[in-house]
Amino acid sequence: MTFDNDDDVGSFFDEMKDVRPIKNDDVANLHNAESAVEEKKKRASAKASTRDKLLNPLSMEGVKPVPADDFITFQQPGIQDGVFKKLRLGKYPLEVKVSLKGLTVKESCDRIYQTIKQSHERGVRALLIQHGQGVNSKPFPGLKKSYVNHWLKELEEVIAFHTAQPMHGGFGATYVLLKKHPDQKLINRENNRKR
Repeated sequence: MTFDNDDDVGSFFDEMKDVRPIKNDDVANLHNAESAVEEKKKRASAKASTRDKLLNPLSMEGVKPVPADDFITFQQPGIQDGVFKKLRLGKYPLEVKVSLKGLTVKESCDRIYQTIKQSHERGVRALLIQHGQGVNSKPFPGLKKSYVNHWLKELEEVIAFHTAQPMHGGFGATYVLLKKHPDQKLINRENNRKR
């Protein structure tokens, strides 16, 4: 660096007299590894929780106990009484049977959700859920039956359900009627046009 004038050099050094070199221990630590790992774990946990909720949106809270020897029944508005009566009497062919025997409540929840989703995709209309009466179940009698009653009302594919007839399990089982899959409606329309 060359200066044309000695006054410029003097001015430069006068201005720089208070400048000190930066020491290495004055480094700002903007990244704390421990807190970054904790934050990453929290985000992963929240994402997993969201994913689980998306995979199975059925709730485990707000379940009202149903007595073990009581009927459970549900009919969406607009479902014809004749259709519901046919379901109630067990006259629909039961294409799928689901047993919840030996499963925990959480496992039962997953089994019901997956079975109903898959059955609806395949065009199944009626199925049977065997939940048992649960006379001696804890914390209250009819535990799984109460959860089944709660979950089925949350599923948009379910248009009706009713406690099964004695020949299919009585108070320990439930008939479920699913709405038609949109593809099935199209197939039925095509079949009706050919007649």
